[in-house]
Amino acid sequence: MALSQQSETERFKYDQVSRYIMDLIDKGTLKPGDRVPSLRKLSKTLKVSISTINQAYLSLEDQGILNAKPQSGFYIKANLNQSIATPKPIISACCQPLKVRFGRLFEEIFSLSSNPRIAPFAAAKPAMDLMPEKALMRETRGIISRHPATCMDYCFPPGHEKLRQQIALRYAQLGVNLSADEIIITNGATEALSLSLQTVAKRGDIIAVESPTYFSVLRLIEKLGMLALEIDSDPETGVNLDSLEFALDTMDITAMLIVPNFNNPTGSLMPDDSKKQLVEMLTEHNIPIIEDDVYGDLYFGKQRPGITKCYDREGLVLSCSSFSKTLAPGFRMGWVSGGRYHNKLLEWKQATSSASPSLQQLAIAEFLRSGQYDRHLSRLRKAFHGQVEKARFMIARLFPQGTRISDPKGGFVLWIELPRSIDCFEVYNRALAQNIGITPGMLFSATRKFKNYIRINCGFPWTPENEQALEQLSAILHSLNT
Repeated sequence: MALSQQSETERFKYDQVSRYIMDLIDKGTLKPGDRVPSLRKLSKTLKVSISTINQAYLSLEDQGILNAKPQSGFYIKANLNQSIATPKPIISACCQPLKVRFGRLFEEIFSLSSNPRIAPFAAAKPAMDLMPEKALMRETRGIISRHPATCMDYCFPPGHEKLRQQIALRYAQLGVNLSADEIIITNGATEALSLSLQTVAKRGDIIAVESPTYFSVLRLIEKLGMLALEIDSDPETGVNLDSLEFALDTMDITAMLIVPNFNNPTGSLMPDDSKKQLVEMLTEHNIPIIEDDVYGDLYFGKQRPGITKCYDREGLVLSCSSFSKTLAPGFRMGWVSGGRYHNKLLEWKQATSSASPSLQQLAIAEFLRSGQYDRHLSRLRKAFHGQVEKARFMIARLFPQGTRISDPKGGFVLWIELPRSIDCFEVYNRALAQNIGITPGMLFSATRKFKNYIRINCGFPWTPENEQALEQLSAILHSLNT
């Protein structure tokens, strides 16, 4: 009995050391290439024996997390990020266009996000703690004070000129020369996408989409009576242009809806050369491109990626985005710049929603004009990058062997390929029973692919409660991994 107790005690101390080092990595305190605390120093810090520290370090070395250097100590593996396997591209025979049918699961995913008892891994939404609530409310109160009548009046399409001017300035920074008159304010990016689809296509038409693609896009295509044609995509570089070219040669595609920058769910980023080639391919066939750039400002690198609109010479790109992922989801402020389709977009906007809220337009316009938005974005990108990286390390440590995790260069979601034996809907149901929300991978495909995939939202700071929920999710996955 005494030996058993001693063994359990030693095991606890050993795990304590491993958790301590992994927490430092998760929080970004220790980065790839950094030297970890010496055996003697950590022994004093954690009050455990040097042999226990050494045993834990050797185990972390076996796991590919640490490297031992003679006469120097242990270091975080320099290519630690690369050692986490990423999802494999799924190459399939060219699919037939399909009607999209998923019932009420779409609505259920969104309802989970408003339930504070559910761990927030399901809906792709940022934590309100990361939004500039006080600063934006200060601007909003100022607008109400200075322009009360304007705030209460209709703001008919194309929307308030001050906001459209600020958006046009942001396009100019990307090398796209647009006037404010070429931009239409919408009620979020979803309305921008809906107006775009209704402008360029009709019921029964074929819309090419990435595979996987955001499930709200599939839902929108479904409700408009159109057909979704899935084009194979790489989790890192986006849509497979060879697959797209084959589809263009064999099917009557009406339009393509694409997220070149940080696709949801994969986080893929199309190289600029591929964006240019994409525009050239579709221009040759006179096919419009509906570009959703809602995550474009949330890049982790040094430079914001460009958009397909940069390469549009014929007015075929309908450029859509919003402030919902970066500033104020509840303000529902989005926009579309539709090139040759501008007038028809304006007609659809006037026919379907008449106007967008005046107060929110003026408040955001002032927030952008003052420079506060760019300062906020800088902080937000840093926060999202840290949250995503911490999630990757935790998932790599906790989830079953064989799990593959996306390595996005922007945004705040992770696309996770689980061992083949695990069914994503079983994971969803078991997790929900324990008040944990996740999004099943099959929801991102009209053909119901990705049965062993899930998407995890990382748009929130990692609290102890959320970390515990991730550990519970891990236990569910291990129980299903047969």
